[in-house]
Amino acid sequence: MKYVIQFEIIVAISLMGELLNRIIPLPVPASIYGMAILFTALCTGIIKLSQVKETGMYLISILPMMFIPAAVGLLEKWDVMKGFLTALIAISLVSTVTVIAVSGFITQFIIKRKEKER
Repeated sequence: MKYVIQFEIIVAISLMGELLNRIIPLPVPASIYGMAILFTALCTGIIKLSQVKETGMYLISILPMMFIPAAVGLLEKWDVMKGFLTALIAISLVSTVTVIAVSGFITQFIIKRKEKER
């Protein structure tokens, strides 16, 4: 029963994210709204981590399975993608390197800032 309640909390927050996505005219996915709501609720103590932890850990453990339909969809569209495969690879490489670099710079900035505070 505990897992059902935890799952209901997560689904309710996801529903709030969907509602915000429909109400607010911004190009932000509903899942981002939902994560922001959950993050805020956890930080403020409205929701305790123990109220969603086990179900959240389970959902994270099965997350790779959620990529299977997307991968199958890509395989089905292989004929279409062959024409611009070089562009897809280039975009993927550039965006990956950019994310790694920005993440590294931000991490270094935070570490240096914390060292200065000490």
